[in-house]
Amino acid sequence: MDKELQKKGEAVRRKVLGDAYVDNALKNAGAFGAPFQEVLNEYCWGQCWTDESLSLQQRSILNLGMLAALGRMHEFGVHFRGAIRNGLTDEELRAILIQIAVYCGVPAGVECFRIAKTVRAEMEAEKAG
Repeated sequence: MDKELQKKGEAVRRKVLGDAYVDNALKNAGAFGAPFQEVLNEYCWGQCWTDESLSLQQRSILNLGMLAALGRMHEFGVHFRGAIRNGLTDEELRAILIQIAVYCGVPAGVECFRIAKTVRAEMEAEKAG
């Protein structure tokens, strides 16, 4: 394991998903899942997300499309929140979801819009609370 890459990966993971999400993932991993969290930090977030060839916004756009196409709706919600945190506008997010509906099918688009509505409401509640 590359501890430096793991550390950089965890930092960008926190930037995109938030400290509370990452803290919860690490805490809930337990002894069995802890090594997998290290792999996520090093491989997914360190190797991929710290590469500055693409911006965090571009990576969010890619992830939303890929996750929708794969039907990974829980992760879609996580990364929809990350896309907002990365600065994507409502107009950009709406355009992404419409394109998902066109290319992945209307049922996938309906589900993505449903998840987007839930995530946006949760984030508004967090701001208010």
